[in-house]
Amino acid sequence: MEMTTQAEVEHGQKYFVNVEGAEHPWENNSITTAEIRSLGDLPSDQAVIQEFPDGTERTLAENEVIELKPGHRYGRAPRYRRG
Repeated sequence: MEMTTQAEVEHGQKYFVNVEGAEHPWENNSITTAEIRSLGDLPSDQAVIQEFPDGTERTLAENEVIELKPGHRYGRAPRYRRG
């Protein structure tokens, strides 16, 4: 994947994808689950979730295309262990 300079981000790109708390510049208004997984270096054996501004979450399908919207974050679904 090609690296983008801050000047290119300010003048050309309008979207950012928040994955696991890190913002990544993005050129399009949509992104696939696979692209989110790649940006965040998320393991392939864990589900990717979308977190909405109100705190609700949903699991993304592996072949899904997501329209980027302000306030939405993405990350891996937590694994729960019996303690």
